[in-house]
Amino acid sequence: MIVRPAQEHDFPGFLALAAQVEQWFGPMVEDAGFHDAVAKHIHRSTALVAVSSGSGLLGGLLFGVKAPVHHVNWLVVSAESRGSGVGRALMADASRRFVRGPGSIEVVTFGADHPGAAASGARVFYESLGFTPAEAAEPGPEGGSRQVYRRAVT
Repeated sequence: MIVRPAQEHDFPGFLALAAQVEQWFGPMVEDAGFHDAVAKHIHRSTALVAVSSGSGLLGGLLFGVKAPVHHVNWLVVSAESRGSGVGRALMADASRRFVRGPGSIEVVTFGADHPGAAASGARVFYESLGFTPAEAAEPGPEGGSRQVYRRAVT
């Protein structure tokens, strides 16, 4: 597996990843706002992808680099690759490339009562990386609860 900055030709792969998680995040594949966000991150070199020879994208990450509070704007690992270290590799690469302390990294993920919280493993994943649950966030576009997770950076 290789983690690298996303390129324009990776755009369809982001849409394929988005299609796998729309039941949790709401519509993205046909959403112009999502398309714009992916394109802007690719143009700014703040989109990362995990790739393996002979397959599509294993995972993708859109990262907000404005210090002192950095943001994981979107992180999805393909269904067949979840639990294999792809998300951890994307986060490690983003931290190495973009994060300078002091400050924090924040991500808005599923609330504890959201069906995607257990099915996706997102909360457990972020906790394993040292993030801690913080305040509630606005509900997602599908109406499900959301929560901020935060990790301090020294």
